[in-house]
Amino acid sequence: MRYKLLGRSGLRVSETCLGTMTFGETWGWGASSSESRKMFDLFAEAGGNFIDTSVNYTDGTSEEFLGDFLKSDRDHFVVATKYTLTKPSDTDPNGGGNSRKNMMKSVERSLKRLKTDHIDLFYLHMWDYMTPVEEVARGLDDLIRQGKVLYAGFSDTPDYIVAEANTRADLMGWSRFIAMQVPYSLLDRAVERSVIPMAGHWDMTVLAWGVLEAGLLTGKFLKNVNDPTRIDQKELKVSEKNQAVMKEVEKIAQEVGRPMSQVAINWVRQNPNARMIPILGARSEKQLKDNLGAMQWALSEEQYKRLDEASAIDLGFPHSIIKGNEYVFGATFDKIDNHRV
Repeated sequence: MRYKLLGRSGLRVSETCLGTMTFGETWGWGASSSESRKMFDLFAEAGGNFIDTSVNYTDGTSEEFLGDFLKSDRDHFVVATKYTLTKPSDTDPNGGGNSRKNMMKSVERSLKRLKTDHIDLFYLHMWDYMTPVEEVARGLDDLIRQGKVLYAGFSDTPDYIVAEANTRADLMGWSRFIAMQVPYSLLDRAVERSVIPMAGHWDMTVLAWGVLEAGLLTGKFLKNVNDPTRIDQKELKVSEKNQAVMKEVEKIAQEVGRPMSQVAINWVRQNPNARMIPILGARSEKQLKDNLGAMQWALSEEQYKRLDEASAIDLGFPHSIIKGNEYVFGATFDKIDNHRV
């Protein structure tokens, strides 16, 4: 395992993050306490120190499990959790959302479940289009000044909101946001249009979830699946383009003698245009062990390019009009340093 600095900070985290949305069986497809413990121990033994959870994952079971697993060596791990989302059945109008009220309630709930006095990285989980940006930025800065939170980040939030939050933080002397969590995979590259460039501009690390597309990029849906899954195979529809991408992943997996999952993970991990860390989630120790095997090798430049071309999307405006426009810039992009684009 290798380590990276998280965003514009001195915090050192493993090159992959353990996702724990599967810790707990409350939602019908997760892992038991004993199986979750096996996955946690496997990740730690591999050198992993970065753990991701949320106040709402498996209705709180994920944080409770982690609280038990972490208590013997809490300071070794970088623990990230999130606030915003809640149960659909919750009738409290302030039971969810981005408000300071829900933020403070959620922090206390997470601290209690995790059996700790601080959260290393605290995310806003999803933008609610109601709460003022300054309320969020100031609230998270207050938590950092109190020592209950060490660093702040955003998840599933428009790029312009994150840019405003960081601008306000800079102007007001508040703590910057250092991490951006988004869905990203060979089958879902939409964030390349604006979110990833924004994260690069603000020196934020991108935490990619859904890197295996709920199992599509493991190849398991190429045959009948009997175990509980997040995707109902009977309702599964895969576009022709995505089928072509999956076939290319399968072809490279055969070339390197590795599982398709590792090929897909390494395409995300080796992204040259972002400071990228994949979040690995699994339902069993075996699945996680297979996924962690991706850290032991890398795609060749030729293999990466094949996957990149097979899965490429139209970035649209303004990328389409800017790139290669010699009339405006007097030089094509391939002749200048464009690593921030």
